[in-house]
Amino acid sequence: MRHAGDDAKARARVEDRELLRLCREEGDSKAREQLVQRHLPLVRSLARRYAGRGEPLEDIEQVGAIGLLKAIDRFELERDVSLTTYATPNVVGEIKRHFRDKGWAIRVPRALQELHAKMSPTIERLTSKLGRSPSVGEIATALGATPEEVLEALEVGSAYTTLSLSASPQGAEGDSDPLDAIGEEDVGFERSEDRVSLAPALGILPPREREILRMRFEDGLPQTQIADRVGLSQMHVSRLIRKSLAVMRDELQ
Repeated sequence: MRHAGDDAKARARVEDRELLRLCREEGDSKAREQLVQRHLPLVRSLARRYAGRGEPLEDIEQVGAIGLLKAIDRFELERDVSLTTYATPNVVGEIKRHFRDKGWAIRVPRALQELHAKMSPTIERLTSKLGRSPSVGEIATALGATPEEVLEALEVGSAYTTLSLSASPQGAEGDSDPLDAIGEEDVGFERSEDRVSLAPALGILPPREREILRMRFEDGLPQTQIADRVGLSQMHVSRLIRKSLAVMRDELQ
């Protein structure tokens, strides 16, 4: 049995595709602007989740709007997903990239930023594999870089002063969770939209990984409690969460 909400979403999806067709085939700038206006509420909803982290909400919304524009321009009509589903990871990715770039206290080349971002998971993986801390040479080999580049990336890490997106809005240590930053306005609606958007990607994950993501992002449980419930180490749970999110991101792109 279909509900009124389902019909409304179906109509919105058809209207979005018609506007996208006008953008692609006829270069209709008014259709593009209309698409932006239709999906700005989504941008605002996602931007609110990153409020209170040292950046004005208006600036975060503007950055998210850039992600929306990129999604509109890149969307292929052959895709069997809605524009909302496709735009969500693009908007979130643009916001996170903004925070990451703003976090460098001094100007650091993009290549070194990216290399530095790969260091921690690589070192963690090598430590687990080798049973000891890896050498600079071993890290370099795993990253496809030179030892000099690895040392430089380690050194410039001291220039990175960003507030973690997993920290509390006040930047305090403790048990606070980024989920606390989500406002209570229209919570049920936002969660319903998220479930619809993420359903295709969640469906490809094994049951255990889906349950771990549910406990983390729906129940808001810390990784230590999840580890106790599923009988794994906290490090293993952390790796599974990162891997599952990467798989979902690839599926949604």
